[in-house]
Amino acid sequence: MKKLDDLQFQANFTEALPGDSSRDFHPRQVKNACYSFVSPTPVSSPKLIAWSDSLAAQFDLARPRDEASAAAILSGNTLLNGMQPFSACYGGHQFGNWAAQLGDGRAITLGDTLDPQRKSWEFQLKGAGITPYSRRGDGRAVLRSSIREFICSEAMFHLGVPTTRALSLVLTGDMVERDMFYNGNPRSEAGAIVCRVSESFIRFGNFEILAARGEVENLHKLLQFTIKNYYSDINQTGQNAYLELFREITRRTALLMAHWMRVGFVHGVMNTDNMSILGVTIDYGPYGWLENYDPSWTPNTTDLPGRRYSFGRQPSIALWNLLRLAEAIAVVLPDQTKELEAILSEYQGVYEQYFLEMQAAKLGLSKVAPESLLELYSLMQTNNMDLTLFFRGLSQWDHSLGTNSLPNFLIASSYEENFSAEQGEAWQAWLKKYMEIVAAENLPPEQRRQKMERANPLYVPRNYLLQEAIELAEQGDYSKVEILLQLFQNPYTKQEGKEAFALKRPDWARNKPGSSTLSCSS
Repeated sequence: MKKLDDLQFQANFTEALPGDSSRDFHPRQVKNACYSFVSPTPVSSPKLIAWSDSLAAQFDLARPRDEASAAAILSGNTLLNGMQPFSACYGGHQFGNWAAQLGDGRAITLGDTLDPQRKSWEFQLKGAGITPYSRRGDGRAVLRSSIREFICSEAMFHLGVPTTRALSLVLTGDMVERDMFYNGNPRSEAGAIVCRVSESFIRFGNFEILAARGEVENLHKLLQFTIKNYYSDINQTGQNAYLELFREITRRTALLMAHWMRVGFVHGVMNTDNMSILGVTIDYGPYGWLENYDPSWTPNTTDLPGRRYSFGRQPSIALWNLLRLAEAIAVVLPDQTKELEAILSEYQGVYEQYFLEMQAAKLGLSKVAPESLLELYSLMQTNNMDLTLFFRGLSQWDHSLGTNSLPNFLIASSYEENFSAEQGEAWQAWLKKYMEIVAAENLPPEQRRQKMERANPLYVPRNYLLQEAIELAEQGDYSKVEILLQLFQNPYTKQEGKEAFALKRPDWARNKPGSSTLSCSS
């Protein structure tokens, strides 16, 4: 197996696209450029505290024996041959409003490396120091947010949800001041750096900023770079290639939304600068996992009271964001606006197809009627059903027992103490109809159970579990970070001795900061 410093790096993005001529790292406006070369700000005493063996295996990488040397690389203190660190320039719509230049304010891409299959991947450090896009920030990240990103990136991959990944988590040895809820109560927190890995970190906003500034030639170059490197199966040329690119981005985004809704993930801050052109989950900030079923729930305090990015609105917000991307692409396709609109009009049908397929699998069926799902989710909302536990419980339910009494899994997965007689009757009626559909499909019970278990995880990164790991880590105990990392590598399989990780949210976590609510603060 390889050591970390055996990896060979190249600079695909910076060699192909125009860059910033200045080497001034201080926050400023950067024009006529897709990126700025930067240098990670050195940290005092980096320490490797978490490592993903799963991701490392993809590159045939061994777990570092010399952790001090590895920490120096994974914090940016040491650069390997071929690394040419840069931060990307992009803009974005934040909470529905154009925010102009944003950019990688605390993310520094080290370069690209190939896996054994000759596929190229970018390695990026989040929290590695100031860049021209840091605005009023310091380019750093704190331990709590870094743990959340590290664990959830890897958990999402094993859940089968398209995502960026995370190789390592390094403690910097330096303190960072943050006001967690922007309420005038800043405090010093431990700094940390996550090494993120993805085919690309290009976002909708990379195109938006070029379009907004009228940098048409650079916009052409970025579109061509994207097709060549990530959509090489597009066999069209010229304007038709751009249209096909947009169609595929739209399809992948619809697929991603269906996955989020399948597992109950709430991103929390679906700004256009947080939308990947690869259709993967990117930027794990104030995310959350739906526990009691409530489509209006958002984990992000910054999103209150409007709840723009609540669970139930995610598919429609994705479409809104795609419209903004279409407007940017339209700058180089002024005569193709109707074609772009036609592609956007396909989104809802594509999303619904993916959504219904996934929901049918969750129910162990070959297909499911939308009205049946509406009825089910209405009942779940009425009785505050835990999304994960309900579907997992349904997969284990022996429906041959009938519905003379409410199944135990219903009561066990509800945050309500009691069901009213009317609610009980409604559930019995739905379960009876469900049993009839199951019987009509004639799928053997064991096959149905296995199908449902493959679609319904038992373990998800609930915020309170992450908060427990964070509080221990802030005391120097990283054991729970490792436990969760290992747990979420097999989220669909029951693991002996891990019963405590498959329970409803405890009462103490209902309103605890970090367990129920977060902000956009790092």
